[in-house]
Amino acid sequence: MSPSTRSLPVGARDAGGLMSDYLLYVEELSCSAQAKRLRRVAARRFLERFDNLDLWMRRSTAARSVDLDRTKAWSFVTWCIIEGRIKADLDLLATRTGSHFVAWADRHPDQVAAALETARQLSWKPAWALQVGRSQLALVCMTMGVGLSDLDREVLDSFYELLAEAPSIGANHRRVLESRQRALVQVCFQLGMVDTADPHANSRPRSPAERAEPISQPLIRDVVAHYLVTTSATLRPSSVRDKAENLCLFFDWLADKHPEIDRLSRLDRAAVEEYLAWNHGRLSRGRRRRGEPVAVSRQHAAVATLRGFIGDLVFWEWRDAPSHQLVHRSDLPKIPMPVPRALPPLVDAALMEAVARIPDPASRCAIQILRGTGMRLGELLDLELDCLIDFQRHGTWLRVPIGKLNTERTVPLDDATLSAFDEWVALRGRQRPITHPRTNKPANFLFMISGRQMGAGRIRKGLATAVEIAGLLDQSGRPLHVTPHQLRHTYGTTLINGGMSLHVLMALLGHVTPEMTLRYAHLASGTVKEAYDEAMHRMAPRHLVPLAGPSEQSVPERVEWIHSEMLKTRLASGYCSRHPAAGPCQYANVCETCENFSPAPIFQGALRNQLADVVELRDDARDRGWTAEMERHQRVIDSIEGHLRRLEKLPRSETFP
Repeated sequence: MSPSTRSLPVGARDAGGLMSDYLLYVEELSCSAQAKRLRRVAARRFLERFDNLDLWMRRSTAARSVDLDRTKAWSFVTWCIIEGRIKADLDLLATRTGSHFVAWADRHPDQVAAALETARQLSWKPAWALQVGRSQLALVCMTMGVGLSDLDREVLDSFYELLAEAPSIGANHRRVLESRQRALVQVCFQLGMVDTADPHANSRPRSPAERAEPISQPLIRDVVAHYLVTTSATLRPSSVRDKAENLCLFFDWLADKHPEIDRLSRLDRAAVEEYLAWNHGRLSRGRRRRGEPVAVSRQHAAVATLRGFIGDLVFWEWRDAPSHQLVHRSDLPKIPMPVPRALPPLVDAALMEAVARIPDPASRCAIQILRGTGMRLGELLDLELDCLIDFQRHGTWLRVPIGKLNTERTVPLDDATLSAFDEWVALRGRQRPITHPRTNKPANFLFMISGRQMGAGRIRKGLATAVEIAGLLDQSGRPLHVTPHQLRHTYGTTLINGGMSLHVLMALLGHVTPEMTLRYAHLASGTVKEAYDEAMHRMAPRHLVPLAGPSEQSVPERVEWIHSEMLKTRLASGYCSRHPAAGPCQYANVCETCENFSPAPIFQGALRNQLADVVELRDDARDRGWTAEMERHQRVIDSIEGHLRRLEKLPRSETFP
């Protein structure tokens, strides 16, 4: 068929010429003779009834479907569409699956092969790859009259519009086709034909203004929407979302309890106090813990958000703001500060042994990396391929990206964790970078699956699988609930128990304040137990020292005092007994060793008595192995001997008994 003939309107061509071309096509098919005969009979039967295809295409989709079912001429109409003899109709093509897709695929094997190879690189299952790389590709190309290389964003968006307007496609079938179309866009993205892939079907991006829509009070809703838009310039989207949810919670309560308060300027302290009492005992409205009391942290977040909202409006002097701050710092519920929920050593060992047997390699490697680096879950999902740094003699380190606290850090890797990185990189394959959700720059995320960033749910599911494999149960006999963040606590606890200092642990965990890391110092760990045992041992005296009564002397007799296990200091005018647990006294014998100290001659006897006791204390400290105490007493001896020489005018070479 020449190009001039194809360019003619279908209704202007004679049916005999169209039939002749179709017969040549059928003759070249690889099917049986009986199948060829049926195709020829169906085409003749169809053309006998509808000799003008343009007029036939104007009939309703339901009528055309009946015509094709009666004449069995689907193969003929498909050939006409593929050859460009008639313009494709998505509403008609979507009512049929199979034959026309196969016919188009046979005509364009290179394009189908390219799409299927891309699907294989994305680790799609074979059945899904065929649905997208053959059926959906054929449907789109036949409908739009293009090939795979012509699928740009404009063509793909036009197909979405036609799909939305097709009247004969049911709701379920439409969702299936939309899902396949998003996958086909993903194939085009991987091939570099479009700049961005379509968002996942489960993602529901909402603007700050849209998040304020549930507020029923119009005047308040406008203020909250403006507030969320303003704060979104400095806050992460998740923080804006949390603010919106907490504000919607308050104003939903306000509309129910105080419908007369329809603007913020009418809000008073009495209503706020009533809300604070309700918030303290409110029940969860979520899916997982519906009907149970909400956690104190959720109560605190609700009050803190309301306090910040009113405080900002008052400080910014917005027109409809309350006259003054209505929520005070004392209104904030006190959040408990539990110690990190680290896994016990035996549970940790059993869990990680079970993790190695998880069938899903993505969750297996991710959990092993979490346990070996102490990262937060969000930090793990934000890792990119260039996150590893080789410092040669210092080994391989991980660069943890800017995350929750807007900080970046490096963490050393052991061999097991590095092996998990190597295993996943080998399985991940080559995938095109996608747009980072925060920076809007291309990001080659480490954990990408099927061209998309891996979700947190896959890791949580992997942990649940490991718990089941290990047979870990809680006290009630149910499977132990382990969260990804507990791996971080276990990492920090293991290091602190191994003797790591808190300031080094602070750097590894990425804490910005010492208070965050000090929680690990409160653990009932071996480190704390050893320090406790050592202190108790030092505090247990071998010789009990009696306490002084109201009229008794404050220290025992000299002989008992000399031999008691104390940090003893002999003064010219008395004695000092100090428990070893208190440590050395910085003021002990400070006067006797001071350069400005000048004793009077009348104190020569007291100094000689003091010198005799200090010599005995020095010898006693030497016998006990108290080196520091022995050296301190020796300094006092040297000082007192110098004072006595000056008082008695003795030469420096003479020693004292």
